[in-house]
Amino acid sequence: DPNKAGPSYPARELMLGIAEGTWVCGDPGVQYEDTIQRWHTCKATAPINSSNPCSEYMFLDNSACNLASLNLMKFTDETGGFDRDRFAQAVRLFIIAQDILVDSASYPSADIAANSHAFRPLGLGYANLGAVIMRLGLPYDSDEGRAFAACVTALMTGSAYAASEELARVKGPFDEYEKNRECMLRVIRQHAAAAEGIDRAASPADLRRAAEQMWRQVLDSAPKSGFRNAQVTLLAPTGTIGFMMDCDTTGVEPDIALVKYKQLAGGGTMKIVNRTLRPALQRLGYTHEQIETIVKHVDERETIEEAPGLRPEHLPVFDCAFKPKHGQRHISYKAHLKMMAAVQPFLSGAISKTVNMPTEATINEIQQAYLDGWKMGLKAVAIYRDGSKRTQPLNVSRNQDRAPAAPATVVRAPFRRRMPATRQSITHKFEVAGHEGYLTVGIYEDGAPGELFITMAKEGSTVGGTMDSFGTAISLCLQYGVPIQELCKKFAHSRFEPSGFTKNPDIPMAKSIIDYIFRWLDRTFPNGTLAPAYRQAAAPAPQAEATAAEPAARAEAGQDSGRVDAQFQHFMADAPACDVCGAITVRNGACYRCYNCGNSMGCS
Repeated sequence: DPNKAGPSYPARELMLGIAEGTWVCGDPGVQYEDTIQRWHTCKATAPINSSNPCSEYMFLDNSACNLASLNLMKFTDETGGFDRDRFAQAVRLFIIAQDILVDSASYPSADIAANSHAFRPLGLGYANLGAVIMRLGLPYDSDEGRAFAACVTALMTGSAYAASEELARVKGPFDEYEKNRECMLRVIRQHAAAAEGIDRAASPADLRRAAEQMWRQVLDSAPKSGFRNAQVTLLAPTGTIGFMMDCDTTGVEPDIALVKYKQLAGGGTMKIVNRTLRPALQRLGYTHEQIETIVKHVDERETIEEAPGLRPEHLPVFDCAFKPKHGQRHISYKAHLKMMAAVQPFLSGAISKTVNMPTEATINEIQQAYLDGWKMGLKAVAIYRDGSKRTQPLNVSRNQDRAPAAPATVVRAPFRRRMPATRQSITHKFEVAGHEGYLTVGIYEDGAPGELFITMAKEGSTVGGTMDSFGTAISLCLQYGVPIQELCKKFAHSRFEPSGFTKNPDIPMAKSIIDYIFRWLDRTFPNGTLAPAYRQAAAPAPQAEATAAEPAARAEAGQDSGRVDAQFQHFMADAPACDVCGAITVRNGACYRCYNCGNSMGCS
């Protein structure tokens, strides 16, 4: 309805803004409405409005994603052959098990429970595709690699719908099937047509024929029995479960690097070396001695480029998402998009995959990548430019190996900016879970905080003494130039007792007294000086304006106005507390990650 339309924006400017945001921090991603609705199996009920945060599960509002993944490496043999029959049987078994779980699972709301039982959507996928392609001796960026991935995905979804049709014969189709019968059969025909269009010259003949036969079987039986499930497959990121499944690569991704370093939750890094390197070299015909020489070179140089004895034509087999520390080769962003386009026609849902781009990628290249994704028939695209986030879980080198920053020209000794003998202050009464207290903040002439006194109502208590000492410590920090914003970022959201409700409508719930204090300070001194709304509570400062030298002195004392920190603080503004340890999380792509315990919220 045009009358209900929201504001309009120039398309080119909006696209440029999206690309600029992606270049800076990896957000936002893009979803393609026309493609999503064209492959929607239940369009007669309602359109698809959104996806889960990782964007692989696309279905009706208030529905749940019942996901599972298979490790493709477990279906290859020592010679690199793929066991298509065992894979199809595993898919059938998983679909039956997942359908059972629909009735056995609990759901967060009545609407989600009702829709899950009415449509019974499933999300079977796989992991380790990149490692399997490498083990086969194929480049990720090759027609053969993409054709293999297309065959595997077509066989998976065909086998999944065959199992769903088998369940429908016994248990009946999902409740909303008859209403959406024509929509669903149309999508099934689209899947089958895509299977017939797989590149015959580049694909393994036996695997392609198995996929085509499976889809012909589904086309023949579907009109008679219908389907037990409205959706059956997608490709999840498997970022966490991939490690538990003993995978070298996640989802449909290539390896990030042959040698990489994983950031550990408790600090430090762990070196991870690709285990597919040896079997891939064996399949390519290298001797034991040659393999050991090449592996030693990779371990020492962290790249396979210029490895002794490696034939140049085999270099693309070992290309990874990012450039290695001592190399230049990497998989182009177009190769990521082409791989997604190869498997998307065979999925009920979508693909959670990162299109990796190098640090030097431009905003125009990001715009072009989003446009190419739509032209290739993808449902969604998420782009990550290397180094665009303050931290990332995997890197191609240790932090200490990176180029050091330019040395400072001047090293200054600590300087304490003492408060004047007579100074203005502001006092705030608070209460956390019944514990009353008072905050008194001494203020410099320019409006910056210089001291903090914390007085608890119960004199002589342990809490009172601790808070008094803590206030003294914070006062010294402020006088030695630690910015109030940094202290607020560090101590806000600290969780311990006492915690609970407060009487402050701006901070209705506090995780601790410390949490309350620094969240209040953050609101009271938003830019390092007293907010205008609070200035009437304190008497006017003797000097209305600070001299030019005073801001410079504060900057030298340690005030940080960098855009990166401001962006990082923005990521934490709406972040929930970790459901494992309670620490405040940080935006990580489309999900949230806890840097205290390593937990990931919203991603598998």
